[in-house]
Amino acid sequence: MDNPLAYYNNHLKIYKAKADKLYKRMTTLSLLRVIVFLSTGFGVYLSFGFWQLAVLILIIGIAIFAFLLSKHTDVKAQRNFNNALVSINEEELKIATGDFHSRNEGLQFQNPNHFYSLDIDLFGRGSFFQFINRTTINEGTKKLAEALLANDTDNIVLRQTAIKELSRKPKWRQQYSATSSLVSVETPAKDIINWLQHYKPFLPKMMRWFPLVFSLLSIAIFTLALFNLIDMVFIGYWLLIGLGITGIYVKKTNILSSNTDKVKDTFRQYASLLNRIENEDFTSELLKEKQQKIQSDTKKASAIFNELSKSLDALDNRNNLISAILGNGLFLSDIKNSYRIEQWIKQYADKVEDWFEVVSFFDAYNSLGGFAYNHPEFVFPEINTSQTVIKAEELGHPLLNKNKRVDSNLSIENEQFFIVTGANMAGKSTFLRTVSLHIVMANVGLPVCAKSSSYSPVKLITSMRTSDSLTDDSSYFFSELTRLKYIVDAIKTEPYFIVLDEILKGTNSTDKAIGSKKFVEKLVASNATGIIATHDLSLCEIEKELDDVKNYYFDAKIINDELHFDYTLKQGICQNMNASFLLKKMEIV
Repeated sequence: MDNPLAYYNNHLKIYKAKADKLYKRMTTLSLLRVIVFLSTGFGVYLSFGFWQLAVLILIIGIAIFAFLLSKHTDVKAQRNFNNALVSINEEELKIATGDFHSRNEGLQFQNPNHFYSLDIDLFGRGSFFQFINRTTINEGTKKLAEALLANDTDNIVLRQTAIKELSRKPKWRQQYSATSSLVSVETPAKDIINWLQHYKPFLPKMMRWFPLVFSLLSIAIFTLALFNLIDMVFIGYWLLIGLGITGIYVKKTNILSSNTDKVKDTFRQYASLLNRIENEDFTSELLKEKQQKIQSDTKKASAIFNELSKSLDALDNRNNLISAILGNGLFLSDIKNSYRIEQWIKQYADKVEDWFEVVSFFDAYNSLGGFAYNHPEFVFPEINTSQTVIKAEELGHPLLNKNKRVDSNLSIENEQFFIVTGANMAGKSTFLRTVSLHIVMANVGLPVCAKSSSYSPVKLITSMRTSDSLTDDSSYFFSELTRLKYIVDAIKTEPYFIVLDEILKGTNSTDKAIGSKKFVEKLVASNATGIIATHDLSLCEIEKELDDVKNYYFDAKIINDELHFDYTLKQGICQNMNASFLLKKMEIV
């Protein structure tokens, strides 16, 4: 496998060089357009007395100018694409240094009523989502968040295989993301889909052939006038007739044009994205399934999108006054383009939702594949149905610096509970989030931060960050009880892996000890598994009463009047606490 940093550095140079080369080509084409414009103007001036020759020079000049303009547009698009690739590789190198805190935090996906979204730094500044997210369209971002929040233990191997395959395609992923990043979205996909599915056509069926017949007659009249077989005034009369016919539908055409103007760039880019999906060879079942979802019996989805994109661009030309007058007066272009758009909507409106979903899926899974590629030292958990829920060697938190991170070995059986004690800042909370992220990442299909991992899939539920609410008129203690009730109700229906940080923090120590003991006994009596962190050493006595409870701790030592942590998980009960020492050290007391 490629070294990620070497790959990004190398391709950064390649794409920069291509972008610079394309910029020089754009400059040349711009200069040629100026020359053609001036030459055409000079030629028309010299042949002004011979209007047929002047018209011919003008037509040739316009044709060459339009060709050069089209070439310039294509080269500009290629340059934008390569600049997007430059940005992608620059961003990857930046994130690799730990500088990712300016990226999208995904706070809109936090939900205090979710199984775990508020507790494990999944969203927010410095979160896992902020670190992993490479999506470029809103629907892809939402789909990535949904994957992290799904708590889905089915088809994990299917997702693993898809992510592994995408991780081996860095070039394809980057090209897909670069194309996707150029999507200019004014209207959300759901609004586009809703508009398409409820659109009511306004043009009659005769408009399928009528604009073509009218256009042929316009060419015939113009040819006859060019050779002086009829008077030039007939062209003017015919132009007015064409404008009159177009004017009958102008109001509804304006509404259609207004709506399509907001989506035309989206459709153009989606066509490019669908083309990239269609033309890539996938072997994993999930990716092939998504690829087949956009395949049609007659045409590729990208070709179908391109048809609409061309019609949308053609309708957009009505905003040019000359094109609007000549195009509608001689060729009924508004009617012709509107009819094509309406027929496309009629035929494909119901399929657009599937195509948008596939594009969003790949946008989201590119982030997952990129994460796997960026961390070749991580391992995909071996999925099984053994009695051991998690058996991980050198398990660490994926966002911590690997040169400073202290990893732990973990083996926890089904329906077993660990009670973890330890001094302040010794590593308890980090350990809880590490185990929680292992479960979330494994369920998504991602590799985890460990040397090895054997995992029997289980859903996660946590209670680590309870807060009071003035708005809801709820105290801290009541909020905590509500969360615990949520957990108790959840484990009645199916097994969960429960992660708790300090039960009943909102009450006095005696009441807390009694209540915590009863709650742990209830959890152990259920079919749940989990880890509970606490400062209450009396809770550790449950190990003597229940075989399914084991005590572990994180230690802290005072050496030469300094506090030292080894952040290592040990079996037993912590005896060294540090609150009093820290109060004195910081001259608080």
